[in-house]
Amino acid sequence: MRIQIFPGQGSQHVGMGTELFNGAPDELAAADAVLGWSVRELCLEDRDRKLNQTAWTQPALYVVNALAYLKKVRETGQRPELVAGHSLGEYNALFAAGAFDFITGLRLVQRRAAVMAKARDGGMAAVIGLSAARVREVLREAKLEEIDLANLNAPEQQVLSGPVESLAQAEAVFTRVGVRGFKRLPVSAAFHSRYMHEARQEFESFLEDFVLSSPRIPVISNVEAKPYPPGALKRLLVEQITSPVRWEESVQYLLQQPGPDLEEVGPGRVLTTLVAQIRRKGAS
Repeated sequence: MRIQIFPGQGSQHVGMGTELFNGAPDELAAADAVLGWSVRELCLEDRDRKLNQTAWTQPALYVVNALAYLKKVRETGQRPELVAGHSLGEYNALFAAGAFDFITGLRLVQRRAAVMAKARDGGMAAVIGLSAARVREVLREAKLEEIDLANLNAPEQQVLSGPVESLAQAEAVFTRVGVRGFKRLPVSAAFHSRYMHEARQEFESFLEDFVLSSPRIPVISNVEAKPYPPGALKRLLVEQITSPVRWEESVQYLLQQPGPDLEEVGPGRVLTTLVAQIRRKGAS
């Protein structure tokens, strides 16, 4: 089964899209008109150092992922039979599945990025070397209930989300436990956590004006780690903002399909690495 997966925030880098932009002048012009800035200039030059800022990262990455997908379809004549995406990448999965067109998806991503970028006073950190269950246990024992699990990425890679001072306490706690790594992430807020409630409400109001189609192929939801059920598109996109990304479970679902052939579409190989870790766990 042909399965495509699309990366999210964290996979961006200066130079992404170099091999795509000349072949997509119409899509680029349309994207620039919506955004009010040049995707090409941001991705290739990043003179103002905005590429790693959420309000710019997410639209730029959505465009590059989408152009990579369209190029692949043109070259192979084949479309995926099943898709998934990590956080922002889920919008590319839905675009590939026909839930909305390229520009509608970009408008959604632009507003999502804007409301998420407004959130402040929080942060995120990756914990390497522990299962999600063990991370929850450590947080509970340390009475750090104000920290949420934001990404369940792989058997031994989890991401925490919460107040900055609480993450500092958590770093000391997890260091004592003996994790392989505890890495603060360069983000401005506690994404995929209870602290994004205002962003969720604002995005929910924005979504009311859009008519979205049912996906033509199955799309795995970050929130539920299984295909979107009928009529749940808007609800799950809204819930995604405050819910953890259940990536390990999502990949397990993909790998259970007959003859799964997973291909990452977009810049970098972050998801390919996570899939390899999840496969190893399944084989052990």
